[in-house]
Amino acid sequence: MEAPPLHAESIAPSPEATERQHVVLLHGFTQSARCWGPFALDLARRFDVLALDLPGHGRSDEVRADLDEMAALVAATGGPATYVGYSMGGRAALHLALDHPEVVERLVLIGATAGIDDADERARRRASDEVLAEHLETIGVERFVDEWLAQPLFAGLHPEAAEVDERRRNGAAGLASSLRLAGTGTQRPRWSDLDAIDVPVLVLAGVDDAKFSTLASRLARAIGPNATVALVPRAGHSAHLENPADTASIVERWMRAHPVEGHRT
Repeated sequence: MEAPPLHAESIAPSPEATERQHVVLLHGFTQSARCWGPFALDLARRFDVLALDLPGHGRSDEVRADLDEMAALVAATGGPATYVGYSMGGRAALHLALDHPEVVERLVLIGATAGIDDADERARRRASDEVLAEHLETIGVERFVDEWLAQPLFAGLHPEAAEVDERRRNGAAGLASSLRLAGTGTQRPRWSDLDAIDVPVLVLAGVDDAKFSTLASRLARAIGPNATVALVPRAGHSAHLENPADTASIVERWMRAHPVEGHRT
C-alpha cells in the first residue's frame, strides 16, 4: 500500500519579502516541521519557505520509510527547491540530491553525514539504534526526549530553542520506526557517490561541534568544487537553533552568491 504523503507547513512570509524562491526544510530526529524557530522566520523574510514533517514525525507520524523511500516522498512533496536538511534531514537531503536530482536546485546540509563506512561499525550502530528504539517504546516519548536532549551533543541548545513540547507531541511508534528504518546504522554509505551532485552545496556545522565540523570538511571534499564549507560561530550540533541569526545570514549570503537560473538575487 502506498504511503500517505508527507505533511508540509508554510512558514509565514514577511510582508516586505520580495524574493519568491522556494526553500524546503527537513528537520532532525525527534523534531517536526515546527521546530525551526527564528532561523526559518529569517529565511521567510526573503524566500517562500516550506517545512516538512518527515516519516515517523509530526503530522507524518504514521508514515514508515527508510532513507531511500523518504527521499522519494520528499521529492514528491517539496518539488523543485533549495533543500535545507539538518542531521537526519541532512542525510535524507543527500539521498534526495543523489536519487532525485531533478528537484534539487541547491543543497544546504547542517550537521550531516553520508553514512558510516565500516560495515562492522555500521552493524554496531544499527544494534544500538534498535536498543534505543526499544527503550523509547518502554519509557515513552516525554522521558525519551528529555534523555535525548541531555546528550553532550545538545549541550549548547537552550530549552526554548529545543522546542521540547513540540518534540514530545511525536508518537513513540513513529520515532521508533525512524530509528529502525532511517537511523545512521541502516543508512547505506553514500560517500563514493557524492561527486555526482551537480548543484551548489553549502555544508554547515557549529564551530563547537568537532565531530560534524570534521564530517563537513569530508563531505565538501567528496562533493568537490560545487561545495562550500562554513562553520557557524557560537554554536554546536544544532547550529541553526543555537545561533539562528548567523546561520540564516550565512545561508542567505551563499544563496545570493549561487543564484538559480531564472531567480532574482
